[in-house]
Amino acid sequence: MGGCFSKPKPVEVKIEVVLPEKERAKEEMSPNGKASPLVYKVNGTARHYHLEEHPITINPYQNVKDVVEASVCHVKDLENGQMREVDLGCGKALLIKENGDYYAMGHKCPHYGAPLVKGVLSKGRVRCPWHGACFSIGTGDIEDFPGLDSLPKFQVKIEKEKVYIRASKQALLMQRRTKVMAKCISLSNYNISSTNVLIIGAGAAGLVCAETLRQEGFSDRIVMCTMDRHLPYDRPKLSKSMDSHLDQITLRPKEFFRTNDIEVLTETQVAAVDIKNKIAVFKDGFKMDYNKLLIATGNTPKALSCKGKEVENVFNIRTPEDANRVVKLASSKNAVIVGASFLGMEVAAYLTEKAHSVSVVELEEVPFKKFFGEKVGQALMKMFENNRVKFYMQTEVSELREQEGKLKEVVLKNGKVLRADVCVIGIGASPATGFLKQSGINIDSKGFIVVNKMMQTNIPGVFAAGDAVTFPLALRNNKKVNIPHWQMAHVHGHGEGFDDVVFQGDLDELKFVAFYTKNEEVIAVASMNYDPIVSKVAEVMASGRAIRKRDVETGDMSWLTGKGS
Repeated sequence: MGGCFSKPKPVEVKIEVVLPEKERAKEEMSPNGKASPLVYKVNGTARHYHLEEHPITINPYQNVKDVVEASVCHVKDLENGQMREVDLGCGKALLIKENGDYYAMGHKCPHYGAPLVKGVLSKGRVRCPWHGACFSIGTGDIEDFPGLDSLPKFQVKIEKEKVYIRASKQALLMQRRTKVMAKCISLSNYNISSTNVLIIGAGAAGLVCAETLRQEGFSDRIVMCTMDRHLPYDRPKLSKSMDSHLDQITLRPKEFFRTNDIEVLTETQVAAVDIKNKIAVFKDGFKMDYNKLLIATGNTPKALSCKGKEVENVFNIRTPEDANRVVKLASSKNAVIVGASFLGMEVAAYLTEKAHSVSVVELEEVPFKKFFGEKVGQALMKMFENNRVKFYMQTEVSELREQEGKLKEVVLKNGKVLRADVCVIGIGASPATGFLKQSGINIDSKGFIVVNKMMQTNIPGVFAAGDAVTFPLALRNNKKVNIPHWQMAHVHGHGEGFDDVVFQGDLDELKFVAFYTKNEEVIAVASMNYDPIVSKVAEVMASGRAIRKRDVETGDMSWLTGKGS
């Protein structure tokens, strides 16, 4: 729907993380009574499954000592449609009044920790001001992504014209709530090489699928497999907070997968899929039968094709180790970023305070031109230049020069030679679907898996989701689209192909909102220092109301409440 920017200097990333408990001295027991994680060997290769026994259910009022009750305001202090962040002594809550009723819930978005009081309240739900996640005020349940968790819901009572909130101290501290999961049947009954559901890929789409199955009562075996060495983590954070430790970006702790019987095979690669016999063939020769298959393999970053591309200290940011290594190599040194993409510009922003110099090489005239238009691109480019980032536009890399095997210089086609101790490549990506070419699964000319509105492929029982698919977008008359975006991996809508941009605010002051229009209708919006306008527009679009170009050209914002012409 839109996006928000912040100045690259200083870089501030707001993250709320619930760290897992310390590892126990002995491995916990899995449901089959064997040590967990379950390990077996095939062709000499050890495979690791991550399991545990019981679903976590938190009763916030189990122990009276763990409960806090506080008077937070007078009944007349809040009008209908208002929200207030209130302090309960040991933590804060979001108090809401709508249609004469009071509600209380967690005050931070579980995604990146945004203050929900600055978000949008509309028709029984609160929308996050940063990335648009939506939560029911009645239940706390997440109703729109991004994010994985719901919000804790607190009791509200009225006594003598005063509003009281009663809450669990633990829930106040956590500010998030995992939905109740189904309990898996005993894994001791399973054939190790057979699963009901196989998920290829352990990114956002794969994890959401596995969690949703458990939330909806599915109690049979689920296996996820990934080429990565880690359990699912928040890959977009790699370029936003590059020196983060793994436990700060992991989407779920190891205990979560054990508790909910979601098995994860790490460092494993599916080489082929036999759709006739419903068998996934792994690179090492191991075979696994499946009943249902989800392909959520995402993208593979494009590499440079120039001379010297194999030199050391040239990175695609794909893992926490990549990001950490780049920060270390760039410290007080010279960093070159090839590609003014989201990844490239986020890396540039993060390194401005750390590197001696930061240079960006890009084929386009300005950054983000394709996504946000030339004017927004120029404004952002100026902001980065004011923070010591040097741009080399309308050119590309012709050679990477090394000294003793390590990167020393980046040579551009326009003749410029840039000193470089580390180089980050962000020139796009291709769908990771090469292993499906002979499978019979329908793949388009660009390599994307074609699915219908139910995310089904042309093969019964085979589904696909995330960056690797093209799907029919209802908002655009079911046009087939691919959207390589974190939110889309959670729930497949978007605006594409604008023909004009209407601005409100001041581009030079970097306080603006841009409305992207096509055929006299607003199809997308982006803002900077203008929260929560994007969330407000998202609410209008979610309601099915069209926003016309003339509505935003006048500067009259009454259409946001449905009172416009």
